[in-house]
Amino acid sequence: MIDTIAHIPAKPKKSKLAQEAIADYWTCLVSRECSVQGREDVLSGKGKFGIFGDGKELAQVSLARSVRKGDYRSGYYRDQTILFALNQVSVEGLFAELYADTKHDPLSGGRQMSGHYATPFLDKDGKGLNLMESQLNSVADISTTAGAMGRSLGLALASKIYKELDELPNAELFTKNGEEVCIATIGDASTSEGAFWETINAAVVNQVPLVVFVWDDGYGISVPKKYQTAKASISTAISGMSTGDGKPGIDIYTVKAYDYEGLRKTMKKAVDKSRKNHSPALVHVEDVTQPMGHSTSGSHQRYKDKERLQWEIDFDGNKKMAEWLVKKGFLTATEEATMRKDAKDYVSKHKKIAWQKVEQPAKEKFNLLKEQGASLAQAFPENTLLQETVARSMGLFQPEPHEVLAEARRMLYALAGQDHPSKITLQNWVNTQYAEAEEDYHTHLYSPHADSALKIEPVAAEYADDAPIKSGYEILNANFDALFQKHPNMVSFGEDVGKIGGVNQAMAGMQIKYGKTRVFDTGIREWTIMGQAIGLSIRGLRPIAEIQYLDYLIYAMSPLSDDLATIRYRSDGTQAAPAIIRTRGHRLEGIWHSGSPMGMLLGSMRGIYICVPRNMTQAAGFYNTLLEAKDPAIVIEVLNGYRLKEKMPANLGEYRVPLGIPETITDGADVTVVTYGPLVLYATKAAEILSKMGISIELIDVQTLIPFDINHTIVESLKKTNRIIFLDEDVPGGGS
Repeated sequence: MIDTIAHIPAKPKKSKLAQEAIADYWTCLVSRECSVQGREDVLSGKGKFGIFGDGKELAQVSLARSVRKGDYRSGYYRDQTILFALNQVSVEGLFAELYADTKHDPLSGGRQMSGHYATPFLDKDGKGLNLMESQLNSVADISTTAGAMGRSLGLALASKIYKELDELPNAELFTKNGEEVCIATIGDASTSEGAFWETINAAVVNQVPLVVFVWDDGYGISVPKKYQTAKASISTAISGMSTGDGKPGIDIYTVKAYDYEGLRKTMKKAVDKSRKNHSPALVHVEDVTQPMGHSTSGSHQRYKDKERLQWEIDFDGNKKMAEWLVKKGFLTATEEATMRKDAKDYVSKHKKIAWQKVEQPAKEKFNLLKEQGASLAQAFPENTLLQETVARSMGLFQPEPHEVLAEARRMLYALAGQDHPSKITLQNWVNTQYAEAEEDYHTHLYSPHADSALKIEPVAAEYADDAPIKSGYEILNANFDALFQKHPNMVSFGEDVGKIGGVNQAMAGMQIKYGKTRVFDTGIREWTIMGQAIGLSIRGLRPIAEIQYLDYLIYAMSPLSDDLATIRYRSDGTQAAPAIIRTRGHRLEGIWHSGSPMGMLLGSMRGIYICVPRNMTQAAGFYNTLLEAKDPAIVIEVLNGYRLKEKMPANLGEYRVPLGIPETITDGADVTVVTYGPLVLYATKAAEILSKMGISIELIDVQTLIPFDINHTIVESLKKTNRIIFLDEDVPGGGS
């Protein structure tokens, strides 16, 4: 963590404000130096891309003073100073992420670009940590502009639910009487995104403890805010939602980014009131500077005039803070200058340590390549391809590990059919690199632990001799009733889910029986319905979020693909959001309504399981399985199946359908037919007709599209029939 004491000038009898202000200034200096030196490292080739928090330091150290243990940060890629201020990341850790160091990056295991922050929510075995002990819980950031807003709503809504529900399992890990606040941070230009407005509207409607901090530097890359925001002010633009007319609203605050005392006072007031009243707030931090421009990809000198650039120098928060400290007598000018030098040296020292941890293994790999290459070149002087490859390899300058691996493989290709001890050594090393890469890059897309949905033991549906015949929706309804009783932390919500129990009645009566906190309606806002699901599931609740029809899922693609599908992966297994998304489709009665865009889902939802049950008994079995697991999933019910008749299982809420395991519906010898969902019924009818013609069909229901046939059942069937038909319902080639 960053040293907040040793580099602060010692002076007896300093006031508490003076001590805190000097400590905050040191943090600001360290953070700024990280931005400066990080940018230099990107431009020199040590990092691929850099995006930093320069200019926001003073506002962020002030915000850090306002949070409590157990609060949540749902922010974006310029929040480094907040984590520095709370001692949640070190300078070495920040640079390890910049260098994509898979062994030492504590924020994402080298999986995210710089500026994406996360604190651990799970231990190495996937068990939940006590999040009430963390000064601030940072949900793994995403790059999507305004992308964190939706899940921020869910994180704040969880506090409201915990406050209203008693005795939930493991609640002490996630809440203290619902007193937590969610801190959302966003750049001013990103408030133009629909996700921002949808979230603010929903936060006002639901009255949740969400405090949104807008860093306003006047631009969206090169576009001035007068072209971005109505009246060139986000606080003015949303003023119609503000409190003051006797109706629930949002508290709006404005403050200057260079005013330390004003920042401290304003941020504390906003956070404390939100915590106490469970009401949303927006803090518009104006006149933020961005000394080094948007990112390492360009220069802000191209679009800012000389007057603006000079203003940014004069009103830099760090500069204003230094002037204030000296004016107040908290520091002398000499002490302040020494602190700036110390900060530069401090960052340089720890940056070098971080780089050495990356550079040394790369050197060792290159040395091995040169050693084995020289040996092979000497052993096979007549092998022209090998000689050329070795010569080129020897001439590499500070190659990265992937370049060393590529050259090693080229040497092995050149030695095809020839043996030598150095070749064996080189091949073994290559195999080791692939094994390491498997761990570094290919793990944690889904849970690898006992709570993996693939490891939940299946339980067959049981039927009494006199099992009643019910409509499909009645089976789902009875199963949901059993699940609400079994899982007290389960909640369900969506358009029309609450009062009327869903347009197809599967939730009918649930709100009356279990209350409006657990079963409730939402507005027509698919992005933030998904955001609610993500945030609630991160905080230990088990949401079943409904998207009314499958086509409407298109509105929710960004939070699903960018956030839910990747949270476990991008946090290197330290976070998870086991949200269950419930929807329906397959009817194919027109585009944009109740269709079946399966190819779209398959291409964008890796990290989320996709269940396609053929009837409501199977659908219920999937919900039962998923609630025992900790993986996210989408369950797509058959829209035409709610009124079809099925036997009612006796073990509602208990039987479990496995994921990734196809079910053979009919045995056959002539043709294998592979399908899913409603097409199983059509294929069954076709098989009956074909059997009268002497054609024997082996019908396989895949049951889930992700994962798909993990035990290769279909291959075994094909070995028997030698003929196969894939029956799909997307555009041609879509789901198949």
